[in-house]
Amino acid sequence: MDKKFLAKIIATDNEGLKMISACTAGAKVKVADIKYLASNKVFLLSIERTKIETNQEDKKINSICRFDFVDKVKSKNINQKNNELSLELIAIDYLKNKNDYEINIIFNNNSHIALTTETIEVRLEDQNEIKDV
Repeated sequence: MDKKFLAKIIATDNEGLKMISACTAGAKVKVADIKYLASNKVFLLSIERTKIETNQEDKKINSICRFDFVDKVKSKNINQKNNELSLELIAIDYLKNKNDYEINIIFNNNSHIALTTETIEVRLEDQNEIKDV
C-alpha cells in the first residue's frame, strides 16, 4: 500500500471545510463509528468514502474525520441505540455565532449533528484502502 496515496487534509477555515465536505460527500458512517470524547473536546467520525480528490472513483477508503475544540454536540433524527445504522454523509458546513462556530454534519434522511466549537479545526485522515474481497 502506497503511503502517498493516503491523504491528510487539515481545515482551519471555510475553504478547507468545503474541501473536506467535498471529499466526504456520499461517505457511509455507522452510528457505532461516531464518537465524542468530551474531556478532550474531540469529535470523531470513522467513515468509508470514495477517493474523489485523485480521480480514483473506484477506490474506497477508510478515513477518520476529526473535529477539535468541540464544546457541545447535538444530534437530530439519529437513533443512537442502533449501532449498525448506516448514515450517508451529504455535507459539512458551518455558521458563525457571536463567539463560536456551529459545524453542521448533514446526513441523509434529514438527520444531522451540530458541533459547537470555538474554532474550525477539522482533519480528514485516510486510514487504509478497502480492498474488494
